[in-house]
Amino acid sequence: MTESCDAHDLASMAAELAADRKAQDVAVIDLRGRSAMTDYFVICSGRSDIQVRAICERVAQGMAEAGHRALSQEGINHGHWGLLDYGEVVVHVFLEPVRKLYDLERLWAADEDRL
Repeated sequence: MTESCDAHDLASMAAELAADRKAQDVAVIDLRGRSAMTDYFVICSGRSDIQVRAICERVAQGMAEAGHRALSQEGINHGHWGLLDYGEVVVHVFLEPVRKLYDLERLWAADEDRL
């Protein structure tokens, strides 16, 4: 993580990159003080497995270009759910039915911003 980019800026950047690939219902959830694992979730949906992968690839590419590499990536090849972990920010990209199933916004009773 570069010193010039705080967690909120990083989450905003990830949300904008997801929106570049037409991600649906992009939400940024502030978890500071409520979670030891991360400061922000960025959650969004794709309409197909191809779009879910494209959103994940765009976020990973754009973040890397800005000097931020994911600590880990999960599920992207399957296209139903992708996770990109940047430490202070975790990006979740879901197919809509999968997003409804996990309902992370409800679980974290969100202090969230939507694009």
